[in-house]
Amino acid sequence: MKKTPPDSARVAAVGHLADEAAAAAERAHAPYSHFRVGAAVLGGSGEIYRGANVENASFGLGTCAERVALASARVGGETTITDLAIACIDAAADAPLEAKMPCGACRQWLQELAPNARVHIAGETRSFSVAELLPHPFTLRRP
Repeated sequence: MKKTPPDSARVAAVGHLADEAAAAAERAHAPYSHFRVGAAVLGGSGEIYRGANVENASFGLGTCAERVALASARVGGETTITDLAIACIDAAADAPLEAKMPCGACRQWLQELAPNARVHIAGETRSFSVAELLPHPFTLRRP
């Protein structure tokens, strides 16, 4: 079976989304872990929404970049998310980190708000579907 070459416009859009995620990581508030994460979401409208992790001295009150970006997209009126890119920076070394995957809570958020999105991790050569990242999501079914 012959592999179809990637659409050059799509590759360019994903590259731009990764750049947006890296720019968002620069604005993270990570004074405790020095682990800055940025995320950029591409909505069905073509609009990009960014998010960064925000830590808190009470560690459980911090939030992840992916959730900030997804919430921003939702508040911005997006009902369809096509792609999400994630970039990580080690603030202590001022250098990019190797690819880091979304945490379990962010995977559940992706399932809820962007179930058909492709997830792109800076430094990775392939993208992931939400189903690949969370094959058995929590669902709430009412009788």
